[in-house]
Amino acid sequence: MKDIVISGRRIARELWMYGGCVFAALCVNVYAIIRFHTQWKELITTLHITLAVALVFYGVLAVLRALAFCCARIFKGKAA
Repeated sequence: MKDIVISGRRIARELWMYGGCVFAALCVNVYAIIRFHTQWKELITTLHITLAVALVFYGVLAVLRALAFCCARIFKGKAA
């Protein structure tokens, strides 16, 4: 069985993407706090939910990236 090697550059890129998803989830949380006039302590008390939303964002991003990769391969194959 072959070993799978994941480069440090790829790991860093994925961590940056997940960090962006966490930032986006925090922005959504801040928007909700402002929109519904709730207390700012909810940024901390709902952190577990924010991280779960970030995972959902990351999953959606992964699906979109996979679709883009598949489309690129299909169109690249037809052009050759």
